[in-house]
Amino acid sequence: MMTANEIRDSYLKFFESKGHVIVPSAPIVVKDDPTLMFTNAGMNQWKDIILGTKDPNPRRRTDSQKCLRVSGKHNDLEEVGRDAALSHHTMFEMLGNWSFGDYFKEGAIDYAYEYLVDILHLDPKDLYVTVFEGDSRENLDRDDEAAGYWAKHFPANHIVNGNKHDNFWEMGDTGPCGPCSEIHIDLRSEAEKAEVPGEALVNKDHPQVIEIWNIVFMQFNRKADGSLEPLKMHVIDTGMGFERLVRLMQDKHSNYDTDIFSPIISEIERLSGHTYSHTFPEGPNGEGVNDKEKVDIAIRVVADHLRAVAFAIADGQLPSNAKAGYVIRRILRRAVRYAYTFLDQKSAFMYKLIPVLVREMGGAYPELGAQQELITKVIKQEEDSFLRTLDKGIQLLSVDMDELKANKQTVLEGAKAFRLFDTYGFPIDLTELICGENGFTVDEKGFDEEMAKQKERARNAASVENGDWVNVREGEQEFVGYDFNAYDCHILRYRKVTQKKNTFYEVVLDYTPFYGEMGGQVGDKGQLISDSETVDIIDTKRENNQSIHILKRLPKDPTADFRAVVDEAKREGSACNHTATHLLDYALKQVLGEQTEQRGSYVDDKTLRFDFNYFEKVSDEQLRKVERIVNSMIRQDLPLDEHRDTPIEEAKKLGAIALFGEKYGDKVRVVRFGPSSEFCGGIHVKSTGHIGFFKIISESSVAAGIRRIEALTGKQAEEAIYLAEDTMKEIRSMFNNAKDLSSAIQKYISENAELKKEVELFQAQMVERTKAKLLENVREVNGVKVISAVLPMEPAQAKDLVFKLRQALPEQMVAVIGSVAHDKPMISVMITDDLVSSHNLNAGKIVREAAKLIQGGGGGQAYYAQAGGKNADGLSAAVDKVVELCQL
Repeated sequence: MMTANEIRDSYLKFFESKGHVIVPSAPIVVKDDPTLMFTNAGMNQWKDIILGTKDPNPRRRTDSQKCLRVSGKHNDLEEVGRDAALSHHTMFEMLGNWSFGDYFKEGAIDYAYEYLVDILHLDPKDLYVTVFEGDSRENLDRDDEAAGYWAKHFPANHIVNGNKHDNFWEMGDTGPCGPCSEIHIDLRSEAEKAEVPGEALVNKDHPQVIEIWNIVFMQFNRKADGSLEPLKMHVIDTGMGFERLVRLMQDKHSNYDTDIFSPIISEIERLSGHTYSHTFPEGPNGEGVNDKEKVDIAIRVVADHLRAVAFAIADGQLPSNAKAGYVIRRILRRAVRYAYTFLDQKSAFMYKLIPVLVREMGGAYPELGAQQELITKVIKQEEDSFLRTLDKGIQLLSVDMDELKANKQTVLEGAKAFRLFDTYGFPIDLTELICGENGFTVDEKGFDEEMAKQKERARNAASVENGDWVNVREGEQEFVGYDFNAYDCHILRYRKVTQKKNTFYEVVLDYTPFYGEMGGQVGDKGQLISDSETVDIIDTKRENNQSIHILKRLPKDPTADFRAVVDEAKREGSACNHTATHLLDYALKQVLGEQTEQRGSYVDDKTLRFDFNYFEKVSDEQLRKVERIVNSMIRQDLPLDEHRDTPIEEAKKLGAIALFGEKYGDKVRVVRFGPSSEFCGGIHVKSTGHIGFFKIISESSVAAGIRRIEALTGKQAEEAIYLAEDTMKEIRSMFNNAKDLSSAIQKYISENAELKKEVELFQAQMVERTKAKLLENVREVNGVKVISAVLPMEPAQAKDLVFKLRQALPEQMVAVIGSVAHDKPMISVMITDDLVSSHNLNAGKIVREAAKLIQGGGGGQAYYAQAGGKNADGLSAAVDKVVELCQL
């Protein structure tokens, strides 16, 4: 039996023998493409070639691309571990072969058949292929060409017509597209095959008649108006799911039984003490109906999600609360939640699985081993953090359930369940589980309504409408920004874009000095000037290997001769900060060690931000050393030593550093300033002296093992020093211009601490005296002791007072204290537990109603609550309202 690694290797070597160049997988995290967060298909890294903006050579390529499908149109997250065929994954490998203007349908079909039948020895009697049946609405005929080529290999009953949904592939709403042929395999027993022919089950979601390969024949371009036009260059784009291929080659019932997952699952069994029983989920929506099925689902989720998270971190995406980082955090937390609920893992354990993952996949993907320490520490910290969140969520849910119990209710409001999910990351199914164990249910409809509202808000915020590109003239763009800040040019094409009701235009020039935002450096701004008008370029983005200029309005005559002029002041500031990040990177390696690597950056004309791996706070002394090294290199006025279009192996010999998580082509640009040498495509100063001065303003943690330095250069650094100097003068004047300012401040702090103790003692004594007076004036209403007053008192003292009153009168007591401090009114309510039960009272609800009289709001628990407001004049009435609402 072939191992997974042997199967992957056989595919790549087969296509290499057919003249294809084996290329490495692109990072799973997409950078410099605003339309994608993650690589979700093998074709993503070739978009610029398919769109015609990059040289297609070599025209034949093959690879195994790591992909992630967890957001947007391609979202398999909730299916993972519980789909009927157990074939859905977050992270998966896509085997692919590509032809850019070389062979087309016949070649792709012949290669696919040869590999599956002659190399892997699959029985052609078990294989079925689909072809596009045509679509009259699109005026598209059946793909008889592909059907004819398949007929060389299969009888007619093995060639199945497929509809547009299954057999017409599109990159998006617009862009390259075309018919496709899928290859399916029938894994049923001979008896089952005799009863129902395989062709009747193709694309019918049968768990044993599955698609293994899709061959896309890109021959059209979809325009914004929905019409199709022929592509200038035909493209073959194939994708074969590696995990499914290994499953059928190893004759397993599911992908999780193959040697891709079995080593990870064995380690999960060892660490958790639970056994994997190889069950399929029998419940509705893929839910487990018994403990064995639930445990199996959890083990599969952990095994799958571990790979997704580890590969994302290895490629530079750390968990966070925004965009791609949020998606990775969500995947990890889903796995932690399953382990917590069904595998009894109440402390971090997923990070312990990293060694087996590296052992099994590190050979094919060496970045796993290279980043093993970082991956391990990040996952452990994320696990620890979310487990604390789960504890917090359980505490909050307990309060909600106590309130339901006190009010004799059994259904948790959907809005409250959603608040736990949205604010604290507490999953809805865990809320339902805990509520169920305590005799409560959750308003699922209300929760779904809140979720739908949030998704609608997100859709509205992200909604973008792109018009068709309007071609003004033929040609390709050439970037001249390394040598020029202004250049004569023409508009090649433009399109209208609408986002959040704002309209702007994207423009492509034939020659441009404008740098498109990339690699953390902001895009240039400036002007597009003709003889008759000047149009502002408000930003420049990088997309499909070209600079996209953003304009609020189009020139009146797009065919005119133009001069593109960059805002030199902004570019110089950005260049200074960008070069400073290179010097900073070098200095950090000298001070903290060569293992320190850049993990991200942001530079504009005013500031710079630099993220790097380091597992402890950088000391003030170390930061000072870093500053000294950088400023020394600035004073040396080191010239820019630039090597463009350098073969990557030659660039490495120059000592250039490749940045973490970046993908490079065969040729790169090397930027050197003295001992600093890096791969870089950004804009830099001509020599380090232009930077002027470098000053670090902060150092902090942004994720597990990731530190961030923020710094200023040049004029901004100079202004920061002036500000610090002025602040110091101002502080010194506050201490009578003391010569030893530090001692004077320390003396003031000590004296203030002593005075604070005296004030706190006085306040405590005042609370005791007030308590005694209030207890002397208790009034009874139907046997209930009622204490109410309006007092000049801080909120903390008022809280202390009502708790002391409850200590003195632990039964049959209601205390309401209206307090005013700094002109802000506050109501504090305490109800003894026996009254909460016997009179069905809830201090939180009562105080919310009474707070309306002081133009405020608040809340709390059934026995204690506080509310603040704006209208102190209504405080007495609010206190009386509390007593009234108690209905004693």
